[in-house]
Amino acid sequence: MNKMFALCDVDLFTSVNLKCDPERAVQLREQYEAIIPGYHMNKSHWNTIAIDGTVPDKLILELIDHSYQLIVESLPKKLKEELAQLE
Repeated sequence: MNKMFALCDVDLFTSVNLKCDPERAVQLREQYEAIIPGYHMNKSHWNTIAIDGTVPDKLILELIDHSYQLIVESLPKKLKEELAQLE
């Protein structure tokens, strides 16, 4: 649907940028040193997560899903319907 919900270097995979609810983004940054405001992204809506073992894999997977859902929710109704047919 021409929307981005995650951004990472596929060769190094040292970090990933994920869209996040602004309030939750702040909470995560306070809880984990490896989560910082999104590098080269809107700092309110994006986090950069260092893939260094300090953020649990389960949480990273949850945040990927959260990022994807935020993008899907922002789509116009017509695109949501098209996406639903693909899933």
